Amino acid sequence: MTDKNDKKWKTSTKVGAAAIGSAAIAAALLYASKRKKDKAAPKPSKDAPDTD
Repeated sequence: MTDKNDKKWKTSTKVGAAAIGSAAIAAALLYASKRKKDKAAPKPSKDAPDTD
């Protein structure tokens, strides 16, 4: 017979999965914010006055 504890996730597996998941979410947020910042920057027009 199989033991009920064998079917459950162990604590170390849960901690590892949580760490990987939170790292993936953090990376996705950083990527999205970087793309948003790059997109929001206005491009200079060809007729922009020169300033010194």
